[in-house]
Amino acid sequence: MGMNVGSSSGSDEPETMLDVNTTPLIDVMLVLLVMLIITIPIQLHSVNLDMPPPRPNEHPVEPIVHEVAIDFDGTVFWDGQALASHAALESKLSEVTAIPDQPEVHIKPNKLAEYGYVAAVMASAQRLGVKKMAMVGNEQFIN
Repeated sequence: MGMNVGSSSGSDEPETMLDVNTTPLIDVMLVLLVMLIITIPIQLHSVNLDMPPPRPNEHPVEPIVHEVAIDFDGTVFWDGQALASHAALESKLSEVTAIPDQPEVHIKPNKLAEYGYVAAVMASAQRLGVKKMAMVGNEQFIN
């Protein structure tokens, strides 16, 4: 980036160069950039959580678990004992919901059980207010 002022056709003087020297400007900018990088605090990728203090004297209580097995023909078993009807299952589920700290209900369908049988058990449990319900034994469905 230069600019010529006048012509040097009749003069013995060297032509004056009017370019801006950008080297000091670049040096100052680099120094400022390095200082900025140094002064920026390091960002830690962590999430601070307020966790309750540990209680070493308290022993964890194992939850009560009831297993509801559904056989291929629709027979429902409550903890290994066959239930006579769907009403018997609903009475057992009502007993579970009556307990303040509800036990867990693990539903374990047979691989050959129809979806309707399993859906009926799950719908009854949901309708009656079972909060802790899980499907177990899903490893049998892996090929």
